[in-house]
Amino acid sequence: MNDQEMPAVSSTELSPALPATALADSPASQLRSPSVLVEVKGLKKYFPIKEGFVKKIVGYVKAVDDVSFFINEGETLGLVGESGCGKTTTSRCILRAHDPTAGQILFRRKSGEVVDVARLSEGEMKPLRSEMQMIFQDPYASLNPRMTLLDIVGEPLLVVEGIKSRDERQARVAELLQRVGLRQEYMQRYPHAFSGGQRQRIVIARALALNPRFVVADEPVSALDVSVQAQVLNLLLRLQQELNLTYLFVAHDLSVVKHICDRVVVMYVGKIVETAPTHDLFFTPRHPYTAALMSAVPVANPRIRSRMTPLEGDVPSPANPPSGCYFHPRCPYAVDKCTTDLPALEELEPGHFVACHRASELELVGIGDAPMRDPLQPGVFR
Repeated sequence: MNDQEMPAVSSTELSPALPATALADSPASQLRSPSVLVEVKGLKKYFPIKEGFVKKIVGYVKAVDDVSFFINEGETLGLVGESGCGKTTTSRCILRAHDPTAGQILFRRKSGEVVDVARLSEGEMKPLRSEMQMIFQDPYASLNPRMTLLDIVGEPLLVVEGIKSRDERQARVAELLQRVGLRQEYMQRYPHAFSGGQRQRIVIARALALNPRFVVADEPVSALDVSVQAQVLNLLLRLQQELNLTYLFVAHDLSVVKHICDRVVVMYVGKIVETAPTHDLFFTPRHPYTAALMSAVPVANPRIRSRMTPLEGDVPSPANPPSGCYFHPRCPYAVDKCTTDLPALEELEPGHFVACHRASELELVGIGDAPMRDPLQPGVFR
């Protein structure tokens, strides 16, 4: 989206959380600590709504609206929320599959240099692609059916690293397939010859081809059977230990998130409503929306009565969100202030941030002590 497509929105409206001085500063001094690999500041992604013959812009879908978080090197950050909350759009903006409307995406390169991914040109992004990759949700749609595994996994080696020798690419692909648990003789086969779990292993091998440091996993196991999910999750954990990978894990399944994520970010209608270490979030949620998500998780004990508290109403449209707190039309604890004032993300406890006017006075129930399906051991509940 270029500036000419957005005449109705001023730069001030697009970046209210970022002062003018912050936009001019060098990114090298803005990461919060040396352990941080990725830091997102005030990220926004607005899609224009066009009507009429001349395609006049009449509004914007605020898919991501002023989102800020950080990811430490070597950790797994979970990004959760209902469908349409902006999780995937956020992850695609970080990788520049979408151009952000506003905000900063700071990334620490292997050399130690900190760059703002949001400002890089297409040419400047190309050498950075080797350090950040994506695992897509649907292994059936993300693989070209007309290409063999050798061409699929070896394409990044040819395009980005410029390895023109087919023998050299073949040796590298064989190594990658072995690392993800596939036989090297499979490299001459086409995607239709593989199951869903095997296809996802191929997608993972392609993502690892360039030795990235940061990997975005966009619901990588949601399209797979439970037993296959466990195999893929074990593979991701093993690869993280062996290669010191950093994951942004986008997911719906809270049982998966609880077991493999170090911290969790909860999104609602393009905004972050809560972020905390995984243990704290599951035991003591502080936002009513987070507590509602927790109550929807089925308990693996027939003697325990379901605690599910269905939310009333529908998810607001990001093109026309309500005033004040976006969650107040569905919140059972809303007061007058919630309808007029947008809550800021505040730190209630060390590392536990919540955007709720009543967070300090509510006592919400989590599921930290309830038995949940263990995604790494199908049939086992913890």
